[in-house]
Amino acid sequence: MAFFSAFVLFAVIWFMVLFVILPMRVTTQGEAGTTVRGTLTSAPDKPQLKRKFLLTTLVSLVLWGITVAIILNGWISLTDIDLFTRFGGPSM
Repeated sequence: MAFFSAFVLFAVIWFMVLFVILPMRVTTQGEAGTTVRGTLTSAPDKPQLKRKFLLTTLVSLVLWGITVAIILNGWISLTDIDLFTRFGGPSM
């Protein structure tokens, strides 16, 4: 696996994990009772982005490491997931 491919794979995993972690443990301004003028009551009260980015990075590193190990060891290859050929399409 090339360096750039590994970086892109990490970026994709990082953003997927981020979108899973962002809505966790969110208290809205409406629930907290401290609505800032000019914002909606559904806006987060204390989003804790630094903590969520750190957690996202840690989880992503673990998932990325597992994925890279699977790819480099050849446990799953492109021919294993080539459904077009598997279901009767022309082989390459």
